[in-house]
Amino acid sequence: MTMISRREAALRLDIPLEMARRHDLPTRMSEQQLDALRADPPAWLAQSWANRTGKKPVWVQLTCDICGFTEAARPKKWWPAFTWMTCADHHPDELQAVAAGLVRREVDGIGSRFVGIVDEAPGEAEPS
Repeated sequence: MTMISRREAALRLDIPLEMARRHDLPTRMSEQQLDALRADPPAWLAQSWANRTGKKPVWVQLTCDICGFTEAARPKKWWPAFTWMTCADHHPDELQAVAAGLVRREVDGIGSRFVGIVDEAPGEAEPS
């Protein structure tokens, strides 16, 4: 029997981890338990799915453009549109050069170990 973590269950159910905790999903559950939740969702889960507007995803997949490492994370409202995404242990010089007329800035604290890279026109850059 394959067991998955509460976090993985939240990912697959497309709900925040906080909601999974609040509604007492077990820390480990079987694939069969997850399938049963999907097939016959409790009222709170059905309501969560019904409330989706599609505007903001619950989870996003972050992928390092250098090494390919991936991680699922909850997107934050303050995240800009990233041009590149790298693990914190890579240097921005490992990426393609900035296009002529653009400036590059780094946004730390994305997921557990990512740095978001934004290439933008000089007038668009946010103050650091």
